Amino acid sequence: MQESWAFQLSEPNTSDFSNSIESTLKKEEKDLGIFLSFYFKKEGAVAEKVILKDKPIFNSNNSGKLTLEFDLVHFNACLAIHEQKRDQIDVDFLIDEKQNKLTLTGPYWPERGVDDI
Repeated sequence: MQESWAFQLSEPNTSDFSNSIESTLKKEEKDLGIFLSFYFKKEGAVAEKVILKDKPIFNSNNSGKLTLEFDLVHFNACLAIHEQKRDQIDVDFLIDEKQNKLTLTGPYWPERGVDDI
């Protein structure tokens, strides 16, 4: 499984994409939580309060890696579970200057196949 999500850049046509990425991620915090929650749905957890941990690391003019930090919340009312811990994940990004979009691609996590009997 590998998830990706696209956002409109909040500061279009800027020479400093680092600031544009940071402001876009702040603005889209809830959607980032949904994006990251796909990785933890089998655990029954959701991601909340997503922030950019460090400055983006650029591999080229419009692509690179960034680290997102978030609260990972496990909640089950029936089992009286409400646990929360701070976690982080590395994400690749690609900026499409023509369409003014920021595309985030999460890590590849292989899905478990069918067990042999």
